[in-house]
Amino acid sequence: MKGTITQFRTYERSVQLLMVNQFTINLGFYMLMPYLATHLAGPLGLAGWLVGLILGVRNFSQQGMFLIGGTLADRLGYKPLIIAGMVLRVAGFATLGLVDSVPALIAASAATGLAGALFNPASRAYLAADAGERRVEAFALFNVFYQAGILLGPLVGMVLTGVDFRVTCLTAAGIFAVLSIVQIRALPARRGNDAQDQKDGRRESVLSQWRGILANRPFLLFSVAMIGSYVMTFQVYLALPLEVRRLGGEGQFGTAAVAVLFAVSGLSTVLFQTKVTAWCKARMEPGHALACGLLAMGVAFLPLLAATAVPVPDGGVGLWLLAAVPPAVSALLLAFGTMIAYPFEMDTIVRLSGDRLVATHYGLYNTICGVGIALGNLLTGAALDAARNAGMSALPWLALFTLGLACTAAVYGLHRTGRLAPAVPEARAEAVPV
Repeated sequence: MKGTITQFRTYERSVQLLMVNQFTINLGFYMLMPYLATHLAGPLGLAGWLVGLILGVRNFSQQGMFLIGGTLADRLGYKPLIIAGMVLRVAGFATLGLVDSVPALIAASAATGLAGALFNPASRAYLAADAGERRVEAFALFNVFYQAGILLGPLVGMVLTGVDFRVTCLTAAGIFAVLSIVQIRALPARRGNDAQDQKDGRRESVLSQWRGILANRPFLLFSVAMIGSYVMTFQVYLALPLEVRRLGGEGQFGTAAVAVLFAVSGLSTVLFQTKVTAWCKARMEPGHALACGLLAMGVAFLPLLAATAVPVPDGGVGLWLLAAVPPAVSALLLAFGTMIAYPFEMDTIVRLSGDRLVATHYGLYNTICGVGIALGNLLTGAALDAARNAGMSALPWLALFTLGLACTAAVYGLHRTGRLAPAVPEARAEAVPV
C-alpha cells in the first residue's frame, strides 16, 4: 500500500485529483444506489415494475448517452463536462431523497445516469492525456481508487440508511457538491488533441467525426471483443450472489457470504493492482496482457463448474463451505483478470483512436459494452433459470467459461494480426463547418 501512495505522488496534480475524484464519485454513488430499490419498494410502497423502471431509466440514460457525453467533452473541453456531471448528480441524488412522486423519481434517476455519461468519458480522456507515456500505470492506479470507493461506499450507506434513507441521499448529494466546487477551483482546463479536427479555422461536424470513428474497424472489433469481459466481471453482482443464496439461503449466512464476495474483489484490487500491472508491463505486450486477463476471467468460473460435481450436503459446515468458497475463489480470479486487463484496455482505446477524439471513443466504447452487458445479463439470468429448472447446474458456468475462451481468442487474434497497433492518421477530406 505504501508503494501505491508513493506512485500516486509521482503524478502531476491534475492526475492525482482525477483519481481522488473517482474514489469520491464511487463512494457517493455506492453509498446510495444499493439501497435505492429497498427504499422505493419499502417506505414508498412502489410496485416491483415501477422499481425496475426507475432503476432501468438510470442505466439506460447513462449507457445511451455515453457517446453524447464523450463528443461534448472533445468539443467543449474535459473540465466543463466533469463539472456538469457533478452538478447534475447533486440534483439527482437530492431529488431521490426528497420526493415521492413517480415522475419526479424517474426524472431524478435519469439525471443521475446522464451525469455519469457526462463525466466518465471526460475524466478518462483527461487522465489519458495528462498521464502521457505512463497511461497504463495511471489507469492501474485509477482502478485502485475506483475499487476502494466501491468497497467503502456500501458500508457508509448502510450506516446512514440505518438512520434514514433521506440522510443517505443528501449526504451523497453533499459529497458531489463539494466535488463540484473542488473541480471548479482546482482542476486545470484541458482539451484533447483536436488539431486534426481544424482546417482553415473550421471544425469538422459531429456526424463526420462519428462516421470516422465508425469506420475505425480495429476499434469496433476490439470493442465487440471486450463485451464479454464486462459480462463476466458483472457476475460478481449477479450470478455469484444468486449461487451463494441458492445454496446458503437468504439468512445471515447468505448475506455475509455475499459481502465476502465484494470484499474479496475490492480488497484484492486495492492491494495488488499496481504490482500486477508492473509485472505484466515488464513481460508482455499490451495485446498479450489483455488476452491473459480475459483468460483468467474465463477460468474464474471453473471452481463453480467443479463444485457442481460435488453432492450438496444437507447442512452444516459442508454446505457453508460449498456455498461460500467456490464463489469467493471465482470473485478473486475475476478481480485478478480485471487487474491484468483493465489498464491495457484503457490504453488500447487511446492507441486505437490515434490520440484523436479520445473521449468520443471512450463514450462509444462504453455504450457498446453497456448494451452487451444488458444482453449478456439477460442471457445469464435465463441460463440460471433454465439450469435450475432442468437440474443442470453446470450450464451457466460452462457457458461463461466458454465466453471467456471466445473473448480471449478474439482479442489474441486482433493482437496477432496487428489490429491493436496504434492507428495511423489518414488524409482527411475538407472539414465541414458547423
